[in-house]
Amino acid sequence: MTPKPTTIDAYLSRLTAEQRAALERLRTVIRSAAPDADECISYDMPAYRLDGRMLLSFAAAAKHCALHIGAHPLAVHARELERHDTTKGAVRFPPSHPLPDALVRKLVTTRIAERKAQRSTRAPKRR
Repeated sequence: MTPKPTTIDAYLSRLTAEQRAALERLRTVIRSAAPDADECISYDMPAYRLDGRMLLSFAAAAKHCALHIGAHPLAVHARELERHDTTKGAVRFPPSHPLPDALVRKLVTTRIAERKAQRSTRAPKRR
């Protein structure tokens, strides 16, 4: 049995050339839009944490790739996502047709803003 990947590079090394190229591009755009986020593996998928909390993840499946960004960014940018295959919290795309860089940046910045808003409305911890 092959060990589970522990880094994004290890995850990407197992993919087809087309999937790897699509997800490397996605990774580059995510890193530019969220430079303070930390890369990790979560639920066996490449993921990003910001301030210790999960921000987003992405993955490859047999016939598609997906950006798991959460419901809020998808709702905010629903009009721009009309031509894409979406689920409750993810955008799916064929590796041969990656998501546009500008759209990914918008989704990521919306997700970061959502996290910041959640952080500012949380009650302070009791000691």
